[in-house]
Amino acid sequence: MLKITHPRTLLAAVSSFALVGCATVVPETEPVVADAPPVVEKVTEVEVEAPVAQPAFTAEGIAALEQAMGQYVAEGRLYGIHTRLVHKGEVVSDFKTGLRGLQSQTPIEDDTIYRIYSMTKPVTGVAMMMLYEEGKFDLDDPVSMHVPEFANLKVLAGVNEDGSAILEDLERAPTMREVMSHTSGFAYGLGGTDPANSAFRDQKVLESPDLQTFIDRTAEIPLLFQPGEHWFYSVGMDIQGYIIQKLSGQTFGEFLQSRLFGPLGMEDTGFYVPEEDYGRFSEVYGFDPESGAMVPVPFPGVMFRKETVAFESGGGGLVSTMDDYGRFSQMLVNRGSLNGVQIIKPETLDLMTTDVLPEGAMLSQAGMNMGEVYPGFGMGLTVGTVLEPEAVPTKIPAGSFFWSGAASTWFWVDPVNELYFIGMVQVFDNNNPNGPLELRETSSTAVYGALSAE
Repeated sequence: MLKITHPRTLLAAVSSFALVGCATVVPETEPVVADAPPVVEKVTEVEVEAPVAQPAFTAEGIAALEQAMGQYVAEGRLYGIHTRLVHKGEVVSDFKTGLRGLQSQTPIEDDTIYRIYSMTKPVTGVAMMMLYEEGKFDLDDPVSMHVPEFANLKVLAGVNEDGSAILEDLERAPTMREVMSHTSGFAYGLGGTDPANSAFRDQKVLESPDLQTFIDRTAEIPLLFQPGEHWFYSVGMDIQGYIIQKLSGQTFGEFLQSRLFGPLGMEDTGFYVPEEDYGRFSEVYGFDPESGAMVPVPFPGVMFRKETVAFESGGGGLVSTMDDYGRFSQMLVNRGSLNGVQIIKPETLDLMTTDVLPEGAMLSQAGMNMGEVYPGFGMGLTVGTVLEPEAVPTKIPAGSFFWSGAASTWFWVDPVNELYFIGMVQVFDNNNPNGPLELRETSSTAVYGALSAE
């Protein structure tokens, strides 16, 4: 599992289910508790009234889902959680319990703002596909057609005895499709001791003050492999943010606001939290690797104030609310439209959610089929896909697509059953003394256990 040691890389990490390790943070403040994760007062026992279920779900099954989600707080494994299950446009379960912060002691509300980290990636993918529909690029275009700075990329071919990189020329340039699916060869810097990933950390690529600087620094670092040979979790989605900016003539943030957030009514989604809304912003915690205590994360990169945001990151830079991300997810369930607003065409969404992994490649924690490998999953354009549900550790059916965020947020869209599920929490799960949270596994088992034959 990849270990992240640089605070700025928190913005791009995803949870363990999303195929890369969450951030490993080194706490710099006193633990909230000394020896164990906190148990939130008055939530030691979860009592859930069975809601009125939609026809396809049993009331008992929905009650069991909410009981399972609430149990994380009751047992002190989380301090707060908000989940939502929507089927055919109707809310089947909207469950929240616990606090948005142990320090503030304020409860989670519908308008709580969360760091969604890598759940930014599908948003970036939709924005890219909007420009694809307009003919601004082709998926087989070499990325250097749109980012000339990448014209002279080199490829890592090995390491000398002194640790220096052995480089070779590109056989061909990575394509836009490969940049959008983590098969381009770009590194990320979230882990690994190879010269490419090390250079991302040494050159502070993810701390670049703007997208142009990010591109310039990335252009100086070799690819990990020849394009199209492997899958490796990469900066591809941040590169897309730059391309969107260049092709649209707007800043990345302006494009998202005018073309996506505004039309969908996503009022609280953006790259930082405005000062007047900061009281709604969830606190975020990690686990002290020595004591196992749940502790606040003190790094500026998790604050999401305007002055602490380095650049508009398409890979992990957004904050959002349950309502906002629900609108985005419902648009995906609706095959590209919401409330009469067409964001992308159904056939474009189909293209985005089709597996494009190279033959023999699989998603894995360390990339390039290293570390824990996840057979049964595929990779579309910025989203993971479920190909063989019997081979994956969840109950999500074939044809579904998903992603997660570093602070343990998760979502999936199931087009066959016309549903989406979103989970919002704010805990980096590395060094968890109770083991991985396995939120997606638990929630999907309960959701599909509650789904009855119609």
